[in-house]
Amino acid sequence: MSFAFAPTSAVIAAAYLLGSVPFGLLLTRLFGAGDLRSIGSGNIGATNVLRTGRKGLAAATLLLDLAKGAAAVLLARALFPGTEALAALAAVIGHCFPVWLRFNGGKGVATTMGVSLALAWPIGLAYAVVWIGVLAVTRISSLGGLCAVIAAPIAALLTGHGSYAPVLVLLALLVLWLHRANIARLRAGTEPRIGQKG
Repeated sequence: MSFAFAPTSAVIAAAYLLGSVPFGLLLTRLFGAGDLRSIGSGNIGATNVLRTGRKGLAAATLLLDLAKGAAAVLLARALFPGTEALAALAAVIGHCFPVWLRFNGGKGVATTMGVSLALAWPIGLAYAVVWIGVLAVTRISSLGGLCAVIAAPIAALLTGHGSYAPVLVLLALLVLWLHRANIARLRAGTEPRIGQKG
């Protein structure tokens, strides 16, 4: 049993550490955009980086947050096949609760897309289509992300990757919980749109 436990522990630790890298915070500091935690919502994700007015940094944050999730899953698949779902969960938890920032991180939307793509590209494709589609129509970042995380486990079931549905359901519940304030504003009709001031 110890032989089985060691790889699992290594995967969880490595995936968590990969996920916990706060790219948004690092990039905004590196390029002189200030401390992201004192800007806008205080979140370290791409949407808040966009509030600095640095679109390039926001795009880079999005891609890097996505990439670290994908890297965690792909690394787990290469080294310890069968541990991909654990890696996906650990990477997103790392992003949302990084030890370096007193467990106060992002909300997991981009990193969940990264793990979805790495788990199975049809899941990731569905995630991206829903996220981008809802965002294009509504210009509400949180709504696009919430719809995408809900779509992911459904896509897993519909595309023959049902074994990944349970971890995607867990990730969806985590992301929904972290967006509870956004959900309250959506219900009240006060959630801001991309580009909207105030």
